[in-house]
Amino acid sequence: MTAPKHPPSRKPRPRATGYFPALKTGFEQGTLRVHEMHRAIADKSFRVLRNIPGVAGPAAVVEEAHHAITDGVYGAVRHTGAALLAAAGLIEERRAAQAEPQSATANTTPSTRAQAVRAAVNGVVGDFLADSANPLAIEMGFYVAGERLELTRDSIVAAVGEPSDRVCVFIHGLACDETSWKRKPQQQGDAGGRHYGKRLRAEFGYTPLYLRYNTGLPIADNAVALAQQLGLLLDAYPTPPRELVLIGHSLGGLVARSACHHASGAKLSWLRHTTMVICLGSPNLGAPMEKLGYLATAALHLFDVTAPLGKIADARSAAIKDLRHGLRRRSHTDEQDAAAAPPVPGVAYRFLAANLVKDSARPLARMAGHVLGDGMVTLGSAAVAGLPGDVETATIGGIGHLQLLNDPRVYEYISGWLTAAQRGAEPA
Repeated sequence: MTAPKHPPSRKPRPRATGYFPALKTGFEQGTLRVHEMHRAIADKSFRVLRNIPGVAGPAAVVEEAHHAITDGVYGAVRHTGAALLAAAGLIEERRAAQAEPQSATANTTPSTRAQAVRAAVNGVVGDFLADSANPLAIEMGFYVAGERLELTRDSIVAAVGEPSDRVCVFIHGLACDETSWKRKPQQQGDAGGRHYGKRLRAEFGYTPLYLRYNTGLPIADNAVALAQQLGLLLDAYPTPPRELVLIGHSLGGLVARSACHHASGAKLSWLRHTTMVICLGSPNLGAPMEKLGYLATAALHLFDVTAPLGKIADARSAAIKDLRHGLRRRSHTDEQDAAAAPPVPGVAYRFLAANLVKDSARPLARMAGHVLGDGMVTLGSAAVAGLPGDVETATIGGIGHLQLLNDPRVYEYISGWLTAAQRGAEPA
């Protein structure tokens, strides 16, 4: 694993209050890219005119005037818009400062919709938000009812009631937050729509905890931060933990795997309580959409006219770019892939891949399933093969990527794996 770009211990002091500083930067960069594209198209046209006898002289005069006018217009638009957004940011900051004294008594938890927007923004440009010290950047933590859980014994007891010695941590995917695990399932089944956390608590005695984090940061950064958070959690946990299970959806599964790998190298104590890592639709070998995105961005940079669009595409977050390869890296010979976060001995790994095709018995349907997977991650990437250790994979048909978050058919696999592991751990 590469060294983290954003050290988890870094806590920059916010210089802004919210969306307007980010909008200001986006507006400036957007108008600049449009200006560059306009200039590239105009340069091609004037280049042709300069090669025509009798027209070259007048064309040069027109070209100079054109560039002066357009540079002035685009500059005025850019600076005026940026100034208006900067002023709006100052108003936002002043209102936030005025409301701050009332925060102790007022409920300041953002609405579910506002938090969903913030999570989506973090997924797309979360690394930029963190680098610019924008408070929209999500700080990793465990959340209960929308509030961040303070990792002290009393706070944990107050938040979860009577915590058991079995802990299950749910880790969401890209551009999501902890509420994604509670989405309404398309199939109710016998559970009456209850999400995985409630069912695991009722049927197995697990205490479910939900992680929220900035999904735009590099996977390595979030892995190190998660390893630290899990250490703090178990240190403050009211009862000695007997078992820790990590369940990650999509990107969350990669973060969980990488955190265990980091903990193994750093010899962190929480790892000895970890019994299983479950990855639901995780792009272990990369996601097709980002692979296509990388190729499209490279193609845009080949031409002067489209190069500004390539710069816009390059602004996507580090985490999205990480999904090009997932948790694999090219070997030094560049002939084969090697796992960047191999399974940790003593920890069971379970991978569930989803297939949009319900019945994959027919060859054509099976081929379509391997190409489409769950609509976001292919079967080969989610059900990664060839990993050493206690590894099992399974495939479920007729289900999409987001359905993996709450579906009774998925829960049957989760409960089956946990039941088998507990039976195997019982003394003869």
